[in-house]
Amino acid sequence: MFNEKFKLKKENFVVILLGCIVLLILWMSNRRENPQTSFHLLPKVLLEKISQPHVDKSIQERVSIGNQILITADNTPDKQVGVKAFAVGDYSRAAAKFSASLQLYPNDPEALIYMNNAVAASKGSKLTIGVSVPIGGNLNVAKEILRGVAQAQNEINQSGGIKGKLIKIEIANDDNEPEIAKEIAAKFVEDPKILAVLGHNASNASLAAAPIYQEANLVMVSPTSAARELSTLGNHIFRTTPNTRIIADTLARYVVKSANKSSIALCADSQSGASKSFRQEFTIALFEHGGEVAPTLCDFSSPNFNAAKIPSQAISDGADALLLIPSVNRINQAIEVARANRHRLTLIGNHSMYTYVTIKEGQQYVNGLVLSVVWHPEANTNSSFVNNTKSLWGTVGSWRTATAYDAAKVIITGLKAEISREQLQKSLTSPGFSVQGATGNIKFVPSGDRQGTAELVKIEPGNKSGTGYDFVALKLDS
Repeated sequence: MFNEKFKLKKENFVVILLGCIVLLILWMSNRRENPQTSFHLLPKVLLEKISQPHVDKSIQERVSIGNQILITADNTPDKQVGVKAFAVGDYSRAAAKFSASLQLYPNDPEALIYMNNAVAASKGSKLTIGVSVPIGGNLNVAKEILRGVAQAQNEINQSGGIKGKLIKIEIANDDNEPEIAKEIAAKFVEDPKILAVLGHNASNASLAAAPIYQEANLVMVSPTSAARELSTLGNHIFRTTPNTRIIADTLARYVVKSANKSSIALCADSQSGASKSFRQEFTIALFEHGGEVAPTLCDFSSPNFNAAKIPSQAISDGADALLLIPSVNRINQAIEVARANRHRLTLIGNHSMYTYVTIKEGQQYVNGLVLSVVWHPEANTNSSFVNNTKSLWGTVGSWRTATAYDAAKVIITGLKAEISREQLQKSLTSPGFSVQGATGNIKFVPSGDRQGTAELVKIEPGNKSGTGYDFVALKLDS
């Protein structure tokens, strides 16, 4: 009797299981033909499992549209109430609380993004863009990028959105870590609501995530990654910063032709794609302009790295200038070298050195350091972007804010043609595509690189940053 009951239960289980498998196959087949098809063909239990994103809980904690605070440094009671209201769908209250939080911290880009997201959610018609920044890797850099994104989102939403649909931003924190960037890329790709991705920051993170976006035909626009390898990863990968060669050539020409230095020691980061690219491109450009690289060995990632010895060794090797090329995660090591230098060698740096930490911690030891960047507000004083940035954030912003704004403008402009992942890529690669951004007219070459130029800035005493030093546009005698 027991065996017969067991056999009957087993047969019932097999029948139920086979039935569920058949329904699942039918649903998947139907889903391929019509991605907008609802899930009503599936049993409730299977529906609940399939509707759950296939993302590790730790990744869920790194992503927010307004339901949790990622930048806790700018926390306020109103912001806390805002995310709670957003999480339960009370979008009107959420928007009001995020707006109140901005009264206390007006330069908090997360709060402005969440406020716009809440308004978009309350209207029920929205378009979603994913944004990945290094909140846990370099908070100041993350906020610089988010300010550009928030500014572009705020402008388009206040003007009615795209075809009546407002822009919603989904923020992710990748810490500038390649493995985390891959997981976030997989999460973004899996969500059909996300039409494009703005990110990542560090080249290592972008290089890790880009193949995932490319395979899924999801456009990625990096505002800050300059590594040359990014140009080879596919026709869905773009960037709004010029590639490394342009930035490196501008600096090499300056140090040889204007600073009259001929032997340059290089400090780079062997674990950073952007740093390695800059070292290679600068070396080529330096030779072309008549200079040479000193034989000094200096690797910020080396277990034997000793900042105190680098300047003396460089001088012994015949160097008359020292180039600092850290990744944004190793700015402190570069500052240690600057301190040890004590102004003996002329200091120059790549665009990664343009950070608040550089002038706050470097102080007099980085005074006079010259670096090349893609944009500086003092060279664009009549720009509407600069004026709007001052009004919105109370500051002129950095080059990262400008290129992030441009990346958002590129995506928004591309979506105006037709709202879909596929059409966005076609729009950005069409010969006639261009958009006026913070850094000028934006056009892409077939590699996805942005046509552009670089500018020189210099660290000098000043009172704009609150550190006692500022990044100032360098004007050379013609």
